Amino acid sequence: MAQYSTQQIIASQVAGILRAERQRRHLSLSEVAARAGISYQMVSYVERELRSPTLDTLLRITGALQISLANVIKRAETASRVKGKANCCSC
Repeated sequence: MAQYSTQQIIASQVAGILRAERQRRHLSLSEVAARAGISYQMVSYVERELRSPTLDTLLRITGALQISLANVIKRAETASRVKGKANCCSC
């Protein structure tokens, strides 16, 4: 079984949270991209974990979704702790 670093797990969680928030708001990739001033491909790449976004890109996407990047990261960290414990065999 592959071992994932905390950073990889958090990055994965951030991508999932961004996608879920976009879908919850019934926004297309193109709508978020237009609001964020970036390409829809970049939004898609970030959501599918095909690119590691810069801080600027994350701020643009969260701004377009009208959510706090700090809150997204906190949620991702919380989820990573739960996921990490689920994969831990020494507990």
